[in-house]
Amino acid sequence: MTEGKNPPTTPSSSAEVPFRRGHDFRKTSLSLNRLVGVIDEGTNVVSFSIYTTPEFKEIAAHRIEKQMITVKDGWFEQDPVAIINNIYRCCEVAVSMLPSLGYRKEDIYTIGITNQRETTVVWDSLTGKPLYNAIVWNDIRTTSTVDQILAKVPDQNKNHFKNIVGLPVSPYFSALKIRWLKDNVPAVRKACREKRCKAGTIDSWIVWNLTKGSLHITDATNASRTLLMNIENLEWDPMMLKTFSIHVDMLPEIRSCSEIYGKVSDERSVLNGIPISGILGNQQASLLGQMCIKPGQTKNTYRSGCFLLCNTGPTHIISNRGLLTTVAYKLGPKVPPVYALEGAVAVAGHALEWLQNKVRIMPNASDAEKFAESVHTTGDVYFVPAFTGLYAPYWRKDARGMLIGLTQFSTKHHVVRAALEAICFQSRDILECMYKEGGFKFNKLHADGALSSNNLLMQLQADTAGVPVFRSQLLDSTAFGAAMCAAQAEGVELCKFDPEKRHYDNIYYDTFLPTSTDEERRQRYGKWKKAVERSFDWVDRGQSKTMTEERYRMLSSVPCSIFLITTFAMLAHSLRNVKS
Repeated sequence: MTEGKNPPTTPSSSAEVPFRRGHDFRKTSLSLNRLVGVIDEGTNVVSFSIYTTPEFKEIAAHRIEKQMITVKDGWFEQDPVAIINNIYRCCEVAVSMLPSLGYRKEDIYTIGITNQRETTVVWDSLTGKPLYNAIVWNDIRTTSTVDQILAKVPDQNKNHFKNIVGLPVSPYFSALKIRWLKDNVPAVRKACREKRCKAGTIDSWIVWNLTKGSLHITDATNASRTLLMNIENLEWDPMMLKTFSIHVDMLPEIRSCSEIYGKVSDERSVLNGIPISGILGNQQASLLGQMCIKPGQTKNTYRSGCFLLCNTGPTHIISNRGLLTTVAYKLGPKVPPVYALEGAVAVAGHALEWLQNKVRIMPNASDAEKFAESVHTTGDVYFVPAFTGLYAPYWRKDARGMLIGLTQFSTKHHVVRAALEAICFQSRDILECMYKEGGFKFNKLHADGALSSNNLLMQLQADTAGVPVFRSQLLDSTAFGAAMCAAQAEGVELCKFDPEKRHYDNIYYDTFLPTSTDEERRQRYGKWKKAVERSFDWVDRGQSKTMTEERYRMLSSVPCSIFLITTFAMLAHSLRNVKS
């Protein structure tokens, strides 16, 4: 690994930064104190950060961890009211830091919003109260709804609508969640009949609350993740609305990512009176924060999941290899959209948390690097963390997790290292598809996200993909990208895109160069592919209950003494391995 600022003259440098300071359109004595605030509503954490301009240096921030509600296996929910309360609290605490730094609340010139995508909220337009918990993006309860939809399309082809929306029919997307809520929650069904039900992704819910219900909007990046927006004209598509039985009046108005939408008007918020001028889905915000603004530039955000986006410019490429076509950004109402190809790894950091909380082979997920470094290889162990199926490029909801290649010499250290390698292999799966689809030359990968602080993971990624990995020293570029998006909006103009600029003073990268050979990569990746194939077709609902009863009868027929002896022997053997 090499550290420090990459020189702007280096051909492989990722510091191709497109911003210059905008014109000083409002002359005041406080022109140097214009700040930009960003609400960042992620899967696990909500935060509010405040940046200076034009340097975009974060000077104050506050973060609160969120609670995940898991009522059933594979069901993930969050409390929409708690989300708003936590956002308001983060804003209050971050703003309270400003006086000690020589700033005032009035110096916050505008705010941007970035959010976890696909996560869906429905609420009563009259009371403003949610009708159900938010259904989180990785929730798989809508599997049966997917089957119902596919039963009505030719050949039950999950890609039937891809030319319209750029997405396959999958539990991942918001349309399925809204349809499930209408079918299964009486309060939602009643509100729909009475035309008082509103639905949207988390950004819509946040703006609705900040503006006391005066704005029901979303941006093109979030709308492109619903299965309802036409990927070409960026409008709700009538055919898709009919397919999912969703009335357009429920949905927010689709706007650009960068414009003044209105002002915060909720007296409960310390941001009351401040304009809102930017909205981006969190992965698109990260793409901007990594300055991947030219076709072919690609970033990977390593968090609980992994999200890879490749900028494809003004062309929306419909993938034949399981990737998603999405809007990367649209920087103004009259500015044409920029598109991206995306692949999502559902389980990345979550696999490490599983090893900590469920299997309990390490005390903390943050110890993964230390555990994995204690062995030089995985000992031929492969971990396919398909806890809720596999996303791009496989899209197999019938897949389930698998740990394969274990021997009597395998230890917890091999398993942890295999978990790290699984993140890298899944990322390579997506990268290979991206560059076959787009025809771009792949010579580097931008990396960010909390999990990217794991140096071994970054080195394994470089070795697995065979290209340098440029890790931003801004481990979370999401809020940074949203800040710049909000700041460049017409009427704000604290910065402007300049595609010719190649350097930005406050962005630094750590570089990880590949150390593996082509043959080593070929051999390891081939075995990974074999392991993935073995995880397919695991879910068979028709046999699940029967098999459970059969296993119970089999266990109940084993004499107690034999059961205890064999269990004790297995436990003793496991403990010896854990200690090793």
